[in-house]
Amino acid sequence: MARASASTPLVDSDGCEDLAPLPRPYPPSLGEARLLSDGELAASLACMLKDWDGASDLWLFGYGSLIWNPGMPTAESVRACVRGYHRGLYLWSRVNRGTPEQPGLVLALDRGGSCTGIAFRLAGATAMPHLEALWLREMAMGSYRPAWLPCLLADGRRVPALAFVMRRDVPTYTGKLPDAIVKTVFGCARGRYGTTLDYVSRTVEALRASGMPDRALEALLKRCV
Repeated sequence: MARASASTPLVDSDGCEDLAPLPRPYPPSLGEARLLSDGELAASLACMLKDWDGASDLWLFGYGSLIWNPGMPTAESVRACVRGYHRGLYLWSRVNRGTPEQPGLVLALDRGGSCTGIAFRLAGATAMPHLEALWLREMAMGSYRPAWLPCLLADGRRVPALAFVMRRDVPTYTGKLPDAIVKTVFGCARGRYGTTLDYVSRTVEALRASGMPDRALEALLKRCV
């Protein structure tokens, strides 16, 4: 996989001034979980790919676990940045990193600021089954809004990249949580794929190893562990 030089400056901006504090007790009252049907998932993916010719390569922007676990073969991986969105722990997780009784937290893109990550190029000829698997992984609960975002690669190229943006109109949107709740989640939340703390720690380590440390996420981890 090709990767841009670690000397290329890419800086996160968290844009937190755009987030209204939404204090909530823990565990939050999230209501009954609803999984999207196979038909809804297929329709969502088809909508995102309506302008794709079925052969051209596609780009995917990873800002959380996709950085260290893309779960699919990629033709190229490059450090990248998107503007207008920032990374944060804005999504309650009732399966992967927590349970309905003790929800965990996972990262999402929310509006404002900028976000660094890894852009993955998917070979168009073999992309479809991997995109279907990606939809099952990321879109099962319908908490994200998939979007094509302008993405600046570290080598100067500009490409449209598929990214998963947080929906603010769902119960699983956390808003800006106080450190006390994040600390509680780090101490107790565990789901199908492990703990929230492990998820955040691995993402912090992967970003630092890629030459794109997220200072805000590192500071949160330091305060809450």
